[in-house]
Amino acid sequence: MKKLNRLNVQTKLYPEKIIQFGDGNFLRAFVDWIVWNMNDKVGFNSGIVVVKPREKGSDVINEQDGLFHLNLQGLDKGQQVDRIELIDVITRAVNPYHQFADYLKLAENPDMRFVVSNTTEAGIVFDSTCKLDDQPASSYPGKLTQLLYHRFKTFNGAADKGLIIFPCELIFHNGPELKKCIEQYITLWALGDAFKAWFETACGVYSTLVDRIVPGFPKDTIHDILEKVQVEDKLVVKSEIYHIWVIEAPESVAKEFPADKAGLNVLFVPSEEPYHDRKVTLLNGPHTVLAPVGYLSGLDTVKEIVEHDVLGAYVKKAMFEELLSTLDLPKAELEQFGNDVMDRFKNPYVKHFVTSIMLNSFPKFKARDLPGIKIYLERKGELPAALVLGLAGIIAYYKGGKRGEVLISPNDDPATLALLTKLWSTESIETIAVQVLSSEFIWGENLNLIPGLTLQLISYLTSIQEKGMLETVKSIL
Repeated sequence: MKKLNRLNVQTKLYPEKIIQFGDGNFLRAFVDWIVWNMNDKVGFNSGIVVVKPREKGSDVINEQDGLFHLNLQGLDKGQQVDRIELIDVITRAVNPYHQFADYLKLAENPDMRFVVSNTTEAGIVFDSTCKLDDQPASSYPGKLTQLLYHRFKTFNGAADKGLIIFPCELIFHNGPELKKCIEQYITLWALGDAFKAWFETACGVYSTLVDRIVPGFPKDTIHDILEKVQVEDKLVVKSEIYHIWVIEAPESVAKEFPADKAGLNVLFVPSEEPYHDRKVTLLNGPHTVLAPVGYLSGLDTVKEIVEHDVLGAYVKKAMFEELLSTLDLPKAELEQFGNDVMDRFKNPYVKHFVTSIMLNSFPKFKARDLPGIKIYLERKGELPAALVLGLAGIIAYYKGGKRGEVLISPNDDPATLALLTKLWSTESIETIAVQVLSSEFIWGENLNLIPGLTLQLISYLTSIQEKGMLETVKSIL
């Protein structure tokens, strides 16, 4: 089988306009795929230079001339999709640890216009030990500041040579966080008021929200994929078909980066916050409660749960009746997002085990579902039954013991595990409910003060112990 490269596979080589910090599966299956679509559908005509994030590692990207296949799998409007696409937008990879001069030279390209990154949540940090003359600075913001400063000097501060920067790290307000780090380096390295002013006016750092499940290299199906494409590809990546990229940027940026005109789920918005809330509430929120409820009903994967007659109705109740009503975006838009989430939950190509979702369930419930309980109570005058049952499910799961022949092994903060073990040893449902709700080290407040919550939680915990989870779920539907 021939190797995948531009000698063996004829593809277009695009002019380099985008610098991408990171070479991982997510960026290749998300940003690079989006740019590939933009090139094909709206004539964007942009290539991507990858800046490798680590000093060591393979050079497969250059060996394959930036080419790789993406296997898209999932449900699209209820229809199964399983297709393979050759992504050709990466031109090369540069390792700044071994090619620092080549790295800085990227800033000298007058056509360079965009920067994207996904350096993990820990990547957007300020490290005061970084120096301007490091080759390169160890932190991502430090490397980026070096590049921006070199560009500023190369073009004598020309206003039209700034860069548009899209951080894709999974932190809220990633744009301001990255910008703050760059400003700290400008001060630390005494780069001057002129450069600071150029960065403020000529460049833009815009918050983004990204969402696509990318399992990565498809070990289980790679043989079949290579048989189909008939080339040796070491960079095959697998992802779901669903995607969304929300970019908090003005219309002028949308015109330069017209991803929303390429038939893609890319939104340019005044604020990413409601979309962040939407994702956390309608994707992560149902995840957190369906996991213990489904597991204690005898099921193991998200797909099994949402396709179950009773448990599927429970998930829909939590999502569409309760959580959706706590958000302030247009109802039709929220319902469409919820339907997309249900398709993702049913993805036949992804086995998402709920035991992995239940890692650190209490802080997840606090962030994802507790706000929904409060807002629902405020708006409806009653507690959301499915969400409260989800909390009861978490508490019941943390009892431990066995489900059939399988040992139940909760995984959380040691203090939380110790508290639940102690409380379940009392065999008093009332004590368990009151003490869990009053644990401020978990919640930051006393949840017994939420009207009716304590009594409802006691009722559900009692029902779970006496009738089992599935019968308890039936009682609230």
